[in-house]
Amino acid sequence: MTLAATAQQKGGDKLSQDKAAIKSMCGCQEVTFEYTETFPADTSYKPKGYHKIIDAIEYVTVASEDPRRIVLQHLLIADSSVIKHWTEDWQYENQQLLAYAQDNQWKKITLPAAQVKGQWSQKVYGVDDEPRYEGSATWVHADGRHYWEAASDAPLPRREYTTRKDYNVLHRVNHHEITATGSVHEQDNKKVIRANGTDKVIVGEKGLNTYNRISESKCQLAKEWWEQHKAFWTVVRKSWDKIYGESSEINLQKKVNNEPLYKVMSALEEKAFRKELSGAELEKTITTTLQQFSHNTELSLQR
Repeated sequence: MTLAATAQQKGGDKLSQDKAAIKSMCGCQEVTFEYTETFPADTSYKPKGYHKIIDAIEYVTVASEDPRRIVLQHLLIADSSVIKHWTEDWQYENQQLLAYAQDNQWKKITLPAAQVKGQWSQKVYGVDDEPRYEGSATWVHADGRHYWEAASDAPLPRREYTTRKDYNVLHRVNHHEITATGSVHEQDNKKVIRANGTDKVIVGEKGLNTYNRISESKCQLAKEWWEQHKAFWTVVRKSWDKIYGESSEINLQKKVNNEPLYKVMSALEEKAFRKELSGAELEKTITTTLQQFSHNTELSLQR
């Protein structure tokens, strides 16, 4: 069924079309990730080349939904195991956004109601539901196409944050478009050195992530894993939401007590899976942990 037909069944309004487009990105999919640097800012810079991951299998599901918000969870299947991947938090006419500054610092900004009218913000979280980037734009449904595109600043991508020190901000233009077989996430990025209030671009980058639907049976492992672990990550998202609501800025720490966030969260997830903590104890521990890692102190580098 087309998105237009789905929206027509629900009343034919624009909001229904938007929701149908967002949720159409769910399902069992084969994904190809491709990135290549493009135009250098000066002749002394030599582009780093082409990066490609093929034949990854990713399951995308609706983690939560209400009339003005849809949260999509990505789960990567690799070597007969499941890895919690990134999270997309779509909010309708959202005025409060987290804008990335630099060096693991995000600042809350407020957009005018008139500016976000009819728009959806997409907040992207990392594997521990830590902040990554957020932008707001209108879903466009025209000439048989369904797409959304917004610009935002972000920390270094995971494929580079341990290997690159020559830039500290990735200015992203994210384009999500529905296709006949799934969707594409196209990126036109700039790698930026940000210091003392000024930006210097070192090189451009093109990204293309292609999602093609495959048999749902190939994602059965991910579906079972999510049923066992989704309660834990619901508590994590609620704890992060509380921090976002109370803080005007977030400074993500590299380590606390010499432990990175992913190791601490992995241990907590295992305890939750083995039911070693009560619901109240788990929620308190998660909230305390995230408050420690997002404490507004000296800026630290991306872990």
